[in-house]
Amino acid sequence: MQKRAYLLIAAGAVLWGTIGIFVRGFYGFGFSPLQVVTLRVLSAAVLMLVYLLFTRPELLKIRVRDSLYFVGTGIFSLAFFNLCYFTTIRETSIAIAVTLLYTAPAFVAVFSRVFFGESLGVKKLFSLGLTLIGCAFVTGYLPGPGDSLTLSWSGLLTGLGAGFGYALYTIFGKAALEKYHTMTIAAYTFIFASLALLPLGNFEKSAGAFSTGAFWVYLAGLGFFPTVLAYLLYTKGLEEVESSRASIVATIEPVVGTLAGFFFFREMLTGWQLVGVLLVIVAVVMIQERK
Repeated sequence: MQKRAYLLIAAGAVLWGTIGIFVRGFYGFGFSPLQVVTLRVLSAAVLMLVYLLFTRPELLKIRVRDSLYFVGTGIFSLAFFNLCYFTTIRETSIAIAVTLLYTAPAFVAVFSRVFFGESLGVKKLFSLGLTLIGCAFVTGYLPGPGDSLTLSWSGLLTGLGAGFGYALYTIFGKAALEKYHTMTIAAYTFIFASLALLPLGNFEKSAGAFSTGAFWVYLAGLGFFPTVLAYLLYTKGLEEVESSRASIVATIEPVVGTLAGFFFFREMLTGWQLVGVLLVIVAVVMIQERK
């Protein structure tokens, strides 16, 4: 069962890694990063609501007090980390922002130790180190001995905030799984994130894009593949795997994103990026338990 769970988590991360394919289409329409995130969670919320209303409406029933779980996954995690992430891109660069985002496994390891009593073994800590180094290589952020790191305090704090918020989905999601189905968690995550982000979207100037067929194709693809399906697979895998191990396996996302850029948009891969890909893959293989 655990092998299947690792595959589900990896499949979810692979789908997350394809998000750039859809996002590029939206950037072509002139949407801002924040607007793309809002469209992403809103389309996912609509897809999940329609599907569950017609197939399994009982999964939409939750206790009011349990909505705190989904405030955690939807607002504190999904909405918060995206806002921090895009702010970091503006303050620094995409490479630094992605590298700071993938401090998330370290946060998850600490939180899992505190809240779930998960152990912090040597192998797990070593895998954490490999993922951080590998992600730095993959994103192209590898300063040489003569380079100076120009990183403002605000950029550093928002970058770490993105990693912190990203980690919270694993923690809140793991706790919610004790009471609710995978689909319930995903649906309310997107609903709460939509409620938080919609007031910030400001779509008035981009209204013309809504009349094109290509927009709706991109919207359906973005809402389903790297969002609904990815979160369902990842959350389902969390049922069988420790939170800290799941977050490390999920670091294959930037690897897939880099490879998607190479195969779909002919973005060149450097030697260091290939080294980073190998380091992340080694870390993902190492972290799996073998009986």
